[in-house]
Amino acid sequence: MLKDKDKLIIWPVYLDATKSRAEGRILSLKESIKSPVLKEIEKAASELNMNPVVEADKAYPKSWWVTSGRVLVDKKGPKSVLTKQIAQRIHKTRGQK
Repeated sequence: MLKDKDKLIIWPVYLDATKSRAEGRILSLKESIKSPVLKEIEKAASELNMNPVVEADKAYPKSWWVTSGRVLVDKKGPKSVLTKQIAQRIHKTRGQK
């Protein structure tokens, strides 16, 4: 359980186009990203001034056997909106490569 009420947890599965909604994806397939990495999420969140904190040793509860890590960001709005902003930023940076 997260003790800091000013932070939101962003799990990579929230943005992952290779996962289903039942597996934890919260974005539409059109908005989601194929296999997002913690570093990408952290970079996008810092560009959006969300003060990200990476916890690489954490596992998403629905898939507890996979240590995917998570990113804590400042709570500046609803999780769905913040997740969408992070995904858009990752799309933009991937497009520049």
